[in-house]
Formats: sequence, C-alpha cells, structure tokens
Amino acid sequence: MDLSNLKPNPGSTHSKTRIGRGPGSGKGGTSTRGHKGAKSRSGYKRKIGFEGGQMPLQRRLPKFGFKPLARVEYRPINLDVLQALATEKGLQKVGIEELIAAGRCSRKHLVKVLAKGVITSPLTVEAHAFSAAAAAAIEAAGGKIVKL
Repeated sequence: MDLSNLKPNPGSTHSKTRIGRGPGSGKGGTSTRGHKGAKSRSGYKRKIGFEGGQMPLQRRLPKFGFKPLARVEYRPINLDVLQALATEKGLQKVGIEELIAAGRCSRKHLVKVLAKGVITSPLTVEAHAFSAAAAAAIEAAGGKIVKL
C-alpha cells in the first residue's frame, strides 16, 4: 500500500448538488429558493440588524446621553507630573513645549492642570485651563499660572 492507491471510504464523499440545472435534477425551477418574497429574487441582501420584521434590538433599547458638538476636551495633567518633570529636567517654567517634549501631550491637545499630587518648588505653569485647587496649590508654592 502506498499514496498512489489511497481512496476515501465508500459513502464518505458525495458530489456537490447542482442547483438550477433543470427539473430532472430535483433542484430546478425555484432552485431551492422557494416561491416569491425578497429572498427568492436576485439582488436580495439582508439589512444589518434586520430581525424578520420584529422590532430590531437597536430600536428596542432606550437611548440616553448627549455629546454637544462644540464640546472642548482637555488633556489632564496633574501637579505631581509637573513637579516630577521640573525636578527631573531642572525647570523653572513648565509649559506646553516641555510637556510635548516629555511625551505627555501633543500640539493638537488642550491641556488642563488638575490638583492631584503636591507641588513643592515655585514653578511658572503654562496651560489652557487650571482647576481652582491646582491654581491655588501652584500659587501657594510661590509659583505663577499663565493661561494660554
């Protein structure tokens, strides 16, 4: 016995049903599509989410939430990040350019300074927005805030 005389077991394989090849085949006429209706016609494509006329899931579930088109989104930067950056690089002023160089934001981001962490050295901080607590903490440490 070798590879040249191998064959599948009898009855384990069968030829593919040839649909639409005349009435003698038993699969002629409607070609297994049934009579009438969208599915019997050429060009039928089921719509995404269609559930056979039942109210689809995306319409049954309640809708909620709203995002205004003119919303302004800020990249948050905490005080501990500013302090770590200032001590690591020996900076007196931390602005957008320094944050971009450190990989904390990019040119397209608006930056908001938040009050998580403590700031010990007097820094001049430039950002687009400040939380009230962050501004108070920077000024309490002897620093200055500059809004862009």
